Amino acid sequence: MNRFHKNVYNPSSMYSYGMGMAPFFKVTVFEQEHFQGKCMEFTSECCNIHDCGFDNIRSIRVESGAWVGYEHHHFEGQQFVLERGEYPNWESYTGNLSYHTEWFKSFRPIYCASHHSSRMMIYERENFMGRCTELCDDYPSLQAMGWFRPEVGSMHVQCGAFVCYEYPGYRGQQYIMECEKHSGDYQHWRNWGSHCQTPKIQSIRRIRH
Repeated sequence: MNRFHKNVYNPSSMYSYGMGMAPFFKVTVFEQEHFQGKCMEFTSECCNIHDCGFDNIRSIRVESGAWVGYEHHHFEGQQFVLERGEYPNWESYTGNLSYHTEWFKSFRPIYCASHHSSRMMIYERENFMGRCTELCDDYPSLQAMGWFRPEVGSMHVQCGAFVCYEYPGYRGQQYIMECEKHSGDYQHWRNWGSHCQTPKIQSIRRIRH
């Protein structure tokens, strides 16, 4: 097995996280499934794995922090939340996603408040209009907890980070929402990600380090 290590620690990013010092981030990515082949360690974002000598990433070990992987370079395409643990193949990180891809080509840390409460507002329509409700925990079914429709028009993340899912039970397309991006404002459902084709959101959970 060829093994390579690359630490890309970025001190400036470690102090942009709320008050005080941010948590340490560390991830090891592998070119083949089941942690085989070329591998490399990262402590900050990678916008293009080709620049690091990889063709694809097919398994990953998250040692610290929470991360998001993207299907394409420069943080485009399908999103996959990667919390602490091992992901030996594509099924382990795509999970219940209806659309499958066998690799991702860029990734970055998720700066969320691990020791503080997480809180977000969801709105019926775009631009924070219509009826709204506050969320602060995990919700396997929004409609079961009282949300009156299968869609969400806009969101404001006040604290922390959440992953939103297209279907109940944390299934379908994933969208990562963070207070550290866009000042927490997602005025239109198309702001959720380049892969977003519908405002349908039916389950949401907190991202925890």
